[in-house]
Amino acid sequence: MLKDNYAEKALTPLSMGIMGILTGIIAGIAAIVFRHITGFVHNLFFLGEFSICYDPNIHTEASPWGWLIIFGPVAGALLVAFLVKTWAPEAKGHGVPEVINAIYYNDGKIPIIVAFIKSIASALSIGSGGSAGSEGPVIQVGSTFGSVLGTWISMPLRQRISLIAAGAAAGLAATFNSPLGGVAFACEVMLPSVSAMSIMPVILATVTASYIGRLEFGTGPNFSVIDFSIPDLAAINPGILLCLVPLGIFIGLAAVAFVRGIYKAEDFFDALPGNYYTRHMFGMFIMGIEMYLFLRFAGHYYVQGTGYASIMDILNNLIMNPYFLILLCSGKLLATCLTLGSGASGGVFSPSLLMGAALGSAFGFAVQSLFPGLHIDPVIFALAGMAGMVGAAAGSVLTACIMIFELTRDYNAILPVILVTGIAYITRKLLCDPNIYTLKLIRRGKNVPEGLEAGFSISEKASDIMNKSFYMVESSLTVDKLKKKYKKYGKPDFIIIEKDRQIIGIIEKKTLKFLKKHDERKIGDLPLEDFIFADKNTSYQKMLRIMDTRNVRIAVICSDSKALSPAEGIITADEITVLNEKLSGKLA
Repeated sequence: MLKDNYAEKALTPLSMGIMGILTGIIAGIAAIVFRHITGFVHNLFFLGEFSICYDPNIHTEASPWGWLIIFGPVAGALLVAFLVKTWAPEAKGHGVPEVINAIYYNDGKIPIIVAFIKSIASALSIGSGGSAGSEGPVIQVGSTFGSVLGTWISMPLRQRISLIAAGAAAGLAATFNSPLGGVAFACEVMLPSVSAMSIMPVILATVTASYIGRLEFGTGPNFSVIDFSIPDLAAINPGILLCLVPLGIFIGLAAVAFVRGIYKAEDFFDALPGNYYTRHMFGMFIMGIEMYLFLRFAGHYYVQGTGYASIMDILNNLIMNPYFLILLCSGKLLATCLTLGSGASGGVFSPSLLMGAALGSAFGFAVQSLFPGLHIDPVIFALAGMAGMVGAAAGSVLTACIMIFELTRDYNAILPVILVTGIAYITRKLLCDPNIYTLKLIRRGKNVPEGLEAGFSISEKASDIMNKSFYMVESSLTVDKLKKKYKKYGKPDFIIIEKDRQIIGIIEKKTLKFLKKHDERKIGDLPLEDFIFADKNTSYQKMLRIMDTRNVRIAVICSDSKALSPAEGIITADEITVLNEKLSGKLA
């Protein structure tokens, strides 16, 4: 678990500001380099050209290889498997969970080799036709630089984590030209605690990375959107708002399918015979077939890569068939699950945007045909769907809303965006509690927060904070014999009373000192403290909720929370106070 070293000297605000700017420079350069490497791979695999000129917002023309392009993703998979298997197995999948894991479980330390291999592997995966986002590797590169810089300077844990969050925010900001979205992402997903000191390097890093990104990619939004018709906030027809409610529910259901689907795909491919090479190549072979079928019957490789060109088509009303839009949403979901589930490397943000845009636009066209009097513009539904899918799947509601605002530069679109995002998040939360980032770590047995929650306490388990100073005694033992026992072996903090091998009550140390000598009463006849049983792997936050709900102040920690299980420790309000003080000291 986390251990801050107080011998490490904290940096001054000026020094942290400089560190934030340096982190932003690296993240901004990483976004540019990654775009060019991806472009080189893409042009080589699809067109047979040696060129880094690549605009992901424009559809790639049909490959001269014809149907043989199906094997492009397979060749990319072979190279990715070699890199990952040889140097960094952790580089598989999307990188944000690894950054969160480093913050909460590895003292903010990220191996530099993982970021390097992930960047190359992601460029190969996306460039050869795999369905994944470019933001994941850039986020990890920025976070890794912040981690390495913080470790090299020997700064305290809280400052090192601020630099990691700064790198993640800068990577997202440079990738999507969304500085405010980057800051919100750091606050919602990365930072355990927000203060002026923790967020200052984040802001400086996002400004720096965004500026560098704009020098290369331009100052406009990541997606250019046609002028769409939407009335002022006060004049929106209530019927339109009512139509947004079921859209939010549908987007939430799609987010559940995405979150569960990624890891169901991982389990499916892990269960297949063979090794990582054969499983990943098989998954990408299916991906290649799907990609080619879209080209053959719809005219473009709609589901390959980041999907930016497909999003542009949707936002500019170039795709107006709701059935095809639903097919596109389903196809992108399948393609991303095949890509990341079989072992590729890349992000999940960009696929979420395309799925949300396609589903939102399809819903908008359907409502437009059913209720022409509402004068609905499907682009608004597409934008709301994009925000809803990102916010629900990633658990970053504020980030999603802010990013769509930065995308359109039109504040009037914010009301439908917020409404759909909120409903989608609630829907996903009801059906699938963890988000797409936290579920990966939960599957490893690690408790992690979704958003900004009570500092590091969420990652603490009952076994980490329990008091192990106790005796187990039978209820028939007399007080006099008990006193003789702890006179010989020492006085514990608690006495756990058993009867017929079942725990029936607790006596605290402060109660023991009032018991007189030569007391022949049985321990089981004394006033006993009420308690609850809890599994040793129960999270700290869940423990607090259970104790508060049942109005008890003592929990007996067992191996499986059953009365017949042997006790392993005790938790009371004292242990909780000590933990809170420890966490406050770390994050101050």
